[in-house]
Order: sequence, then structure tokens, then C-alpha cells
Amino acid sequence: MSVLVAIPARYASTRYPGKPLVSLKGPDGDKTLIRRSWEAAMGVAGVDRVVVATDDDRIRDHALGFGAEVVMTSSACQNGTERCAEVAAKLPGFDVVVNLQGDAPLTPAWFVEDLIAGLLADPGADIATPVLRCDGRALNGFLADRRAGRVGGTTAVFGAGMRGLYFSKEVIPFTGKTYADADETPVFHHVGVYAYRPAALAAYPAWPVGPLETLEGLEQLRFLENGRQVLCVEVQAKGRQFWELNNPSDVAVIEAMMASAG
Repeated sequence: MSVLVAIPARYASTRYPGKPLVSLKGPDGDKTLIRRSWEAAMGVAGVDRVVVATDDDRIRDHALGFGAEVVMTSSACQNGTERCAEVAAKLPGFDVVVNLQGDAPLTPAWFVEDLIAGLLADPGADIATPVLRCDGRALNGFLADRRAGRVGGTTAVFGAGMRGLYFSKEVIPFTGKTYADADETPVFHHVGVYAYRPAALAAYPAWPVGPLETLEGLEQLRFLENGRQVLCVEVQAKGRQFWELNNPSDVAVIEAMMASAG
């Protein structure tokens, strides 16, 4: 099985313009978000090729400067999945295409490895994506973000066979309970990584954007709205903290997590 990892990166982020080129200070010095995301992808076992997918010359030049392969994509791409579909069309022949989004530099390698293994083991799934059970600390952080009007992360609910039922920027399911930091909760954080079968990925750009995707701004909902099977793969943190860079305030959070991890 051959695996391609594409890292979509756009400069014109609505919430955080220029986000891929934001500097993050870690134990290994200052590196940009896109460089840290590329280094995370390069650490995944069993991957045959890693590319940065962008429509911006600034991101292209920076990525080439630190040694990444870059595929230029259209500025008309509405999200990372459409950008990955364009990459897959330009680089055909892979059995699995992974979308490792460029705002998740703390993604552990085993999240992606488990995701690929899960998709390959389930021939009925069109796409696979990881979910991470929230402890009380993570859940309380999500709830605090929502109260403050911020998007702190996406949550997922799934049914039999780990098939995805819905993804939301709200915190679902509703629990009505208070949890201590170390408590296990029934809420799952959706980790923004995807593994696609090429046929499903190729079909995606031609589907109309549905009402749920429009409301939530979540690209994976287009698969659900078109009757495709989304496999949720539960992954384990193994003591590692995970956070995505969605807002400027997340820079300090990620830097603290990198410092803690050493």
C-alpha cells in the first residue's frame, strides 16, 4: 500500500491570516507552524511521500527553503480536502491519501499510523479520521472557549462500527455534568487529520456544499451529507497533549505544551 501525505496550507485564513507562517517557540528553537506540521508528517512511519499543498507564493518559498516538496494548488479550493483532491489528481497512483492539516503541529505520529491502519482494515469506509476521548481538563477548556465565543476544537459523535454521525464546533454530546481535570468524559475531540480512499476524494469537489457544512464550516460533513461512510478511529494520547492552532491565543497554549513535552 502506498501512502501520500498532503499538508494543505493557505495564507488567507479567515480567523488567523498568515497562520502557516506564524512562529512557534519550542525546545528546538523558533520554527513556523507549517514547518512543524511538515516535521510531524515526516515522522510518520509507512508514508511514501509528503508534500505541502498551497496556493500562496510566500508559503511555497518558505517551505522549499526548509526542504519540503511543494505542490501548487488553485486558490479556488474551498478547504483542505479540495486541496488534497487536487494534489491527488496531480500525483496519482497512491492507495491512501492523508490530509495532515497545517495547523496541528502536535499531531503524534501514531495518530496518523493508527488512522491509516484503520482505513485499510475497513473496506466499507470511504474516509477515516481520528477521535480522542476528552478528559475533564480538555472538555472544560472547550466549554470555556465556547462561553468566550471562541472555537476551541471540534467534537465528534459516532455510532455502531465507529461510523461518524456528526461533527460540530459546539461541544457534543451534551452531558450536563461537571468533570474534574483527570476525569474520563463521554466527549470526543475530533483530530483534524483525514485518510481518504482516492475514489471518494476524487468525487468530493463535485458535490455541492450542503447546509450542515455551510453552518458548521467543517469539510468532513460533506461526506456525511452525501451518504459516504466516515470511520472514526479512536487514538490514545499516551501522555501527550494535543491542540490545534485555531486562534492567536492558541500560540501560547501550543508553545507551553511543546515546552512541557521537551
